[in-house]
This record gives sequence, structure tokens and C-alpha cells, in this order.
Amino acid sequence: MIIMSYIKVPGDIEKRSFEIIEEELGDKVKKFSESELLIVKRIVHTSADFEYADLIEFQNNAIESGLKALEKGCKIYCDTNMIVNGLSKPALAKYNCSAYSLVSDKEVIEEAKKEGLTRSIVGMRKAGKDPETKIFILGNAPTALYQLKEMIEKGEIEKPALVIGVPVGFVGAAESKEEFKKLGLPYITVNGRKGGSTIGVAILHGIIYQIYKREGFHV
Repeated sequence: MIIMSYIKVPGDIEKRSFEIIEEELGDKVKKFSESELLIVKRIVHTSADFEYADLIEFQNNAIESGLKALEKGCKIYCDTNMIVNGLSKPALAKYNCSAYSLVSDKEVIEEAKKEGLTRSIVGMRKAGKDPETKIFILGNAPTALYQLKEMIEKGEIEKPALVIGVPVGFVGAAESKEEFKKLGLPYITVNGRKGGSTIGVAILHGIIYQIYKREGFHV
């Protein structure tokens, strides 16, 4: 019988994973700040895709702005229930934060059908007007990112503390990300077609865990 040797302890598995990621990133680590690198490594850990190190972009003090909003306590709007379910509830609750989505909201569904629009657009209209919602994580729908941009440009809503705009796909994803950059807001994105709900979750967790580190907690 051949007895295989492998790591069984969860903490050790994660630790070794991040060691491998940093090794394989090589000189690319030098182009990121410490805070940015933590997020990049979490994205690669989630996706096993090192190309994200070339695609990610941080704009206008995005991490620090997001940290401040989280530390004060805020609501986080997500364009999918998958993002809401993926976020650490204990971590959010620790800072009096909460995440929600409206894509399955009955009123949103009815209004979207009536107007012939995506639920993402209608949900964003509703969420954008909530003054307690300071962070937006958009990992699925380019239409949600376009709608958020439009509302900000028209002055219909307050400027968010942070937008994580990582919609994935072939229709409008890359274009919507580029358009949103024009606003000059705190913004984290991955250029091109890649992205998705899991990437959005990884980015926010990368920010939350930096608060943990400041407070001396091990994550």
C-alpha cells in the first residue's frame, strides 16, 4: 500500500497556498502596495488564475476609502445573491456592516418585467438611493455598473465610498468597467472580460481582513 503524504490542517493549507502564490507572482509583487498585494493574492487564491495580477486596477485611494466605510459600519449592495452568500457574515457583523441584493426582490422583478429592463438595473435604482449603502460589489451585470454610473453623473445619489466593479462576460463587461473609470471615484476593477461574483467577494474580504490585521487578529 502506498501512503500519500499531504497537508491536512486547514490553516496550513491556506498558508502554503499563499506562499506558492507569492513565489509564482515573482517580480509582479513589486508593482503593488502591501494592501493591494493582499487583495491580489486573495483573488489568485480564489481563481488559481495569475492573469488577474495584470488585470486588476486600483483607483483613487479605493482600499482606504473602503476601509473607512467598513469601520464606520455600512450597507453593501451586491448585484447577485451569490456575492451576499459568499461574504463572511461574522466579519461584516463585527463592524456593523451588512450585505444585500435586490435581484430577487418581488417589487424589483415586477418592475423589471413591466419596463422591459434587467433586474440588475431596477435593483440598482432602488439600492443607489439608500443613503446607508456606501459600497457596491458588482460581479455579474454590466447593466448594473452602467446604471450606477448614470445615477452618479445625474447627481441622483451620493458618491459611493467604494465600487468593486468586476462584471464578467462578453457583452458590455469590459466596456462598462472602462466607462466607470471616467468618474474618478474609489474603484477596484479587473480590466477585460474576466471577473465574477467570487472575485468580488475575494476583493472585499481582502479589504476586511486588513482591518483585522490592524487590530491584531490573525486571519
